[in-house]
Amino acid sequence: MFNVASSFLLQESQMELNDALGQALRNARLRKGFTQEDFGGISSRTYISSLERGMKAVTVNKLATIAEMMDVHPLSILAEGFALQSGTSLDALLARVKKELSDD
Repeated sequence: MFNVASSFLLQESQMELNDALGQALRNARLRKGFTQEDFGGISSRTYISSLERGMKAVTVNKLATIAEMMDVHPLSILAEGFALQSGTSLDALLARVKKELSDD
């Protein structure tokens, strides 16, 4: 029974993260002036829409491809997504990451 409950909570958390990453992807696309149709060479409009609505989980490879097309670093999209998901400011999240990656 514990495994079922844990699995359910993990799925709920994952759905929220998918929503946040989708919103971050949409934000980046709009900031750069792209339409969903502009990604036709690498993905269908339907797929991009599904990512942006959190209906599908983006792979790291696909995120890198989409980000490259927009001339955006994939970590920018991930950072914004995790900040949105956690309710943390982007500055606070980046400070934490910087601290975790430092030698100190």
